[in-house]
Amino acid sequence: MESILVSACLVGEKVRYDGGDKRCEHPILQGWLQEGRVVAVCPEVLGGLPVPRAPAEITGGAGGTEVLKGTARVVGPNGLEVTVQFLEGAEQSLLRASDNHIRIAVLKEGSPSCGTGYTYDGSFTGTKVARPGVTAARLREAGMQVFSEAQLEEANARLKELESEEAD
Repeated sequence: MESILVSACLVGEKVRYDGGDKRCEHPILQGWLQEGRVVAVCPEVLGGLPVPRAPAEITGGAGGTEVLKGTARVVGPNGLEVTVQFLEGAEQSLLRASDNHIRIAVLKEGSPSCGTGYTYDGSFTGTKVARPGVTAARLREAGMQVFSEAQLEEANARLKELESEEAD
């Protein structure tokens, strides 16, 4: 049975910067939880950041790919840099995925760690940019398929394909 890496906030863990969660009640995710398939991670907590913590964004409208290359930083609204913690969280998330032979992740859209289709531009004005977060970029770089919570049907279809390939 394939396991799935899932943002901890989506399963109801209170790990977000504001001390809250973004629990997702979608039947697919709830089914995976009941089946014991979910490996929950919060990259920011794995990287050593506390809960609660200041919000963070990737500078200059860049994305996680640029952070991985060292050409962009992750900072809070007060200018405090947390790039090292975001990079460590991405590596720790990848390690958890590797340890559990995980090939699919479902991550929280918009997060500077987990955003799959967009993050925010670093201005703390709510301006979105079509760039992935640090962990999403790192997992993709390692060959994982990464989906957002809005793509659970697609993730589930891919999961079934992978399990069907293994059965052959």
